[in-house]
Amino acid sequence: MKFHPQKYTLQDVSMKPFIDEKEIWNYINTTESSTKTVEEIIAKSLSKQRLNLSEVAVLINATDKKSIDLIKAGAKTLKKTIYGNRIVLFAPLYIGNKCQNNCSYCGFRATNKEAVRKTLNDQEIINEIEALQESGQKRLVLVYGEHKDYSPEYIAQNVKLAYSVKKGNGEIRRVNINAAPMDIEGFKTVKDAGIGTFQIFQETYHPEAYKMYHLGGKKADFNNRLTSLDRAQEAGLDDVGIGVLFGLYDWRYEVMALVRHTNHLEACYNVGPHTISFPRIKDASSLEVGSKYFVSDDDFTKLIAILRLAVPYTGMILTAREPAELRDEIMQYGVSQIDGGTKIEIGSYAKVKNSEQNLNKGQFKVSDERSLNEIINELIDKEQIPSFCTACYRVGRTGQHFMEFSVPGFIKKFCTPNAIITLAEYLVDYADDKTAEKGWKLIDKNLDEMTNEKLKKSLIDRIERVKIGERDLIY
Repeated sequence: MKFHPQKYTLQDVSMKPFIDEKEIWNYINTTESSTKTVEEIIAKSLSKQRLNLSEVAVLINATDKKSIDLIKAGAKTLKKTIYGNRIVLFAPLYIGNKCQNNCSYCGFRATNKEAVRKTLNDQEIINEIEALQESGQKRLVLVYGEHKDYSPEYIAQNVKLAYSVKKGNGEIRRVNINAAPMDIEGFKTVKDAGIGTFQIFQETYHPEAYKMYHLGGKKADFNNRLTSLDRAQEAGLDDVGIGVLFGLYDWRYEVMALVRHTNHLEACYNVGPHTISFPRIKDASSLEVGSKYFVSDDDFTKLIAILRLAVPYTGMILTAREPAELRDEIMQYGVSQIDGGTKIEIGSYAKVKNSEQNLNKGQFKVSDERSLNEIINELIDKEQIPSFCTACYRVGRTGQHFMEFSVPGFIKKFCTPNAIITLAEYLVDYADDKTAEKGWKLIDKNLDEMTNEKLKKSLIDRIERVKIGERDLIY
């Protein structure tokens, strides 16, 4: 895939929003699908070429079992080709749930009088991070309601604090952000604090549906949110994540719009999204959303596989909104990142005992309540390598540099070795005896299968160094 020089300016995209609902529906309504065309499109994707909107529409319109099976099988193959057999793990850390928006699907919304509002102070943040480090976490996404108190300067301060916390061999090596859109100077402020990915989800790309759900606050401005990641790029923050909340509008339209947003970022900045997220609506405090567009498990699986084929290089995030059994099934069709041991009630990681979820204290209901170690155990049983890798961010493989490695599929040569190293760290520092025994067998199996003797020798050396106490040995 070749990237073109920047064609547009921020002024251009602000004046001319790049989501055209008529264009998207025209593709969906006029594109025919057959098993033969599905096979041809999958072959193109497996050659690591990006799909265009017409081709994505063909996959969306495929409804026969043979075509859907081909789509799922193609996505499974592509994922293994690009990312190998590793799954990256992270934890969301909710810092504060004050919010000035009125979004009918969210428990944080300003009009929800049942919500228990809380913002962590510095010591509480430290307590949360220490608890996460004690479980083995290395990667966080800090989550904020959209409120004036959560300024770029405040978020930057939290990021620096998170990086400063060290307990035992624990440390946070990458902090991502999920927060309100900022102006260019604000994005520069958080970038300078050393963040990884800045996530902003459009929620729904359909303007009329967006207007119906967003009843007040700055988030009600569809175009401001749509162009927010352009401002991030203009600020030099070239690592961004996009996503929608499936269930607000027709999933077929939303998948097409995600691909259209990806195309826009590539065309304007030569850098596509680092991640795509696809949460589904789940129970929330005083939820006020109808079920017309709720997505079935079958369609959810299909759309994930289509996104994997459409954008081969992009990381895909499946959250703990989904139940464990479904996550385990869906991961094989393209998912590269999941959260583990997730708690979203503010201040809940540092609690000694788990308690039943209180929807008035969280944004939504968590369906996968497994601990991080339980998830790691089950990944190992499936011969997936649990990974806490943050290497790309700390050696500069971001933005266009990341695209140079990921688009042709070369990123796997970094992902697998670093996944093995970080798993070795986990096994030494945090795993129980049963997990450690299984984990070392998986590492040995992957080493035995390596044909690159130089790489194999280098990895064995690093693993032995981990065993005697060295850490963060980036490949």
